[in-house]
Amino acid sequence: MVDSDRNAANAGVPATVRGAGGLVALEGSVAVTAAIVLVVRGLLGHEQSAVSGYGTAAWFGILGGAVLAAGVGLLTGHRWGRAIAVIAQILLLPVAWSLLTDSRQPVYGTLLGVVAIASLGLLFAPASNRWMTEGYGVDPSAERKA
Repeated sequence: MVDSDRNAANAGVPATVRGAGGLVALEGSVAVTAAIVLVVRGLLGHEQSAVSGYGTAAWFGILGGAVLAAGVGLLTGHRWGRAIAVIAQILLLPVAWSLLTDSRQPVYGTLLGVVAIASLGLLFAPASNRWMTEGYGVDPSAERKA
Protein backbone atom coordinates (compact mmCIF):
# COMPACT_ATOMS: atom_id res chain seq x y z
CA MET A 1 0.00 0.00 0.00
CA VAL A 2 1.47 3.37 -0.94
CA ASP A 3 1.56 6.25 1.52
CA SER A 4 -1.23 8.19 -0.19
CA ASP A 5 -3.55 5.15 -0.01
CA ARG A 6 -2.63 4.58 3.64
CA ASN A 7 -3.27 8.24 4.51
CA ALA A 8 -6.63 8.14 2.74
CA ALA A 9 -7.62 4.99 4.64
CA ASN A 10 -6.60 6.51 7.99
CA ALA A 11 -8.40 9.79 7.28
CA GLY A 12 -11.75 8.15 8.00
CA VAL A 13 -10.77 6.91 11.47
CA PRO A 14 -12.76 8.88 14.06
CA ALA A 15 -11.10 10.61 16.98
CA THR A 16 -12.96 8.31 19.39
CA VAL A 17 -11.20 5.27 17.91
CA ARG A 18 -7.83 6.99 17.99
CA GLY A 19 -8.42 8.09 21.61
CA ALA A 20 -9.32 4.56 22.63
CA GLY A 21 -6.28 3.30 20.74
CA GLY A 22 -4.06 5.65 22.72
CA LEU A 23 -5.50 4.51 26.05
CA VAL A 24 -5.29 0.84 25.12
CA ALA A 25 -1.72 1.24 23.85
CA LEU A 26 -0.85 2.91 27.17
CA GLU A 27 -2.28 -0.07 29.07
CA GLY A 28 -0.32 -2.50 26.91
CA SER A 29 2.87 -0.49 27.38
CA VAL A 30 2.45 -0.60 31.16
CA ALA A 31 1.97 -4.39 31.06
CA VAL A 32 5.01 -4.94 28.82
CA THR A 33 7.07 -2.69 31.09
CA ALA A 34 5.94 -4.73 34.10
CA ALA A 35 7.06 -7.90 32.29
CA ILE A 36 10.49 -6.41 31.65
CA VAL A 37 10.81 -5.32 35.30
CA LEU A 38 9.87 -8.82 36.50
CA VAL A 39 12.46 -10.44 34.24
CA VAL A 40 15.17 -8.02 35.38
CA ARG A 41 14.25 -8.63 39.03
CA GLY A 42 14.49 -12.37 38.43
CA LEU A 43 17.86 -12.05 36.74
CA LEU A 44 19.15 -9.93 39.63
CA GLY A 45 18.19 -12.67 42.09
CA HIS A 46 15.38 -11.03 44.03
CA GLU A 47 13.61 -13.25 46.51
CA GLN A 48 10.94 -15.00 44.46
CA SER A 49 10.50 -18.38 42.93
CA ALA A 50 11.57 -18.58 39.30
CA VAL A 51 8.18 -19.92 38.28
CA SER A 52 6.39 -17.02 39.90
CA GLY A 53 8.64 -14.25 38.59
CA TYR A 54 9.23 -15.50 35.07
CA GLY A 55 5.75 -16.96 34.73
CA THR A 56 4.16 -13.67 35.73
CA ALA A 57 6.52 -11.86 33.34
CA ALA A 58 5.46 -14.18 30.51
CA TRP A 59 1.80 -13.57 31.36
CA PHE A 60 2.24 -9.80 31.36
CA GLY A 61 4.40 -9.91 28.23
CA ILE A 62 1.99 -11.98 26.16
CA LEU A 63 -1.22 -10.27 27.22
CA GLY A 64 0.36 -6.83 27.39
CA GLY A 65 1.86 -7.32 23.94
CA ALA A 66 -1.55 -8.23 22.53
CA VAL A 67 -3.17 -5.21 24.17
CA LEU A 68 -0.35 -2.96 22.95
CA ALA A 69 -0.78 -4.35 19.42
CA ALA A 70 -4.54 -3.71 19.61
CA GLY A 71 -3.95 -0.11 20.70
CA VAL A 72 -1.47 0.50 17.90
CA GLY A 73 -3.88 -1.18 15.50
CA LEU A 74 -6.66 1.20 16.52
CA LEU A 75 -4.32 4.19 16.26
CA THR A 76 -3.44 3.17 12.72
CA GLY A 77 -7.03 2.47 11.71
CA HIS A 78 -7.24 -1.33 11.86
CA ARG A 79 -10.63 -2.65 12.92
CA TRP A 80 -9.27 -5.92 14.35
CA GLY A 81 -7.86 -4.03 17.33
CA ARG A 82 -11.31 -3.18 18.66
CA ALA A 83 -12.23 -6.74 19.66
CA ILE A 84 -9.04 -7.24 21.66
CA ALA A 85 -9.40 -3.79 23.23
CA VAL A 86 -13.02 -4.38 24.31
CA ILE A 87 -12.22 -7.75 25.86
CA ALA A 88 -9.22 -6.31 27.69
CA GLN A 89 -11.28 -3.44 29.13
CA ILE A 90 -14.04 -5.78 30.31
CA LEU A 91 -11.43 -7.99 32.00
CA LEU A 92 -9.75 -4.98 33.63
CA LEU A 93 -12.94 -3.77 35.34
CA PRO A 94 -12.90 -6.54 38.00
CA VAL A 95 -9.17 -5.90 38.49
CA ALA A 96 -9.92 -2.24 39.17
CA TRP A 97 -12.65 -3.26 41.62
CA SER A 98 -10.26 -5.61 43.40
CA LEU A 99 -7.68 -2.83 43.68
CA LEU A 100 -10.33 -0.55 45.15
CA THR A 101 -11.63 -3.05 47.69
CA ASP A 102 -9.59 -6.14 48.65
CA SER A 103 -6.15 -4.76 47.79
CA ARG A 104 -6.77 -1.38 49.37
CA GLN A 105 -5.08 0.44 46.49
CA PRO A 106 -7.66 3.15 45.77
CA VAL A 107 -5.36 5.31 43.62
CA TYR A 108 -4.42 2.49 41.25
CA GLY A 109 -7.96 1.10 41.25
CA THR A 110 -9.46 4.48 40.44
CA LEU A 111 -6.94 5.16 37.66
CA LEU A 112 -7.44 1.75 36.10
CA GLY A 113 -11.22 1.97 36.39
CA VAL A 114 -11.35 5.42 34.82
CA VAL A 115 -9.12 4.36 31.92
CA ALA A 116 -11.08 1.13 31.31
CA ILE A 117 -14.48 2.87 31.41
CA ALA A 118 -13.22 5.74 29.24
CA SER A 119 -11.83 3.26 26.72
CA LEU A 120 -15.10 1.35 26.59
CA GLY A 121 -17.00 4.60 26.18
CA LEU A 122 -14.79 5.62 23.28
CA LEU A 123 -14.93 2.16 21.68
CA PHE A 124 -18.74 2.14 21.77
CA ALA A 125 -19.29 5.79 20.87
CA PRO A 126 -21.61 6.33 17.89
CA ALA A 127 -18.73 7.47 15.66
CA SER A 128 -16.75 4.33 16.53
CA ASN A 129 -19.74 2.11 15.79
CA ARG A 130 -20.31 3.79 12.42
CA TRP A 131 -16.64 3.31 11.58
CA MET A 132 -16.84 -0.37 12.47
CA THR A 133 -19.94 -0.96 10.33
CA GLU A 134 -18.27 0.63 7.31
CA GLY A 135 -15.85 -2.28 7.26
CA TYR A 136 -18.74 -4.65 6.68
CA GLY A 137 -20.41 -2.58 3.99
CA VAL A 138 -23.31 -1.64 6.27
CA ASP A 139 -24.82 1.83 6.04
CA PRO A 140 -26.44 2.49 9.45
CA SER A 141 -28.44 5.45 8.14
CA ALA A 142 -30.05 3.27 5.45
CA GLU A 143 -31.09 0.68 8.02
CA ARG A 144 -32.84 3.30 10.16
CA LYS A 145 -34.92 4.42 7.18
CA ALA A 146 -36.08 0.90 6.35
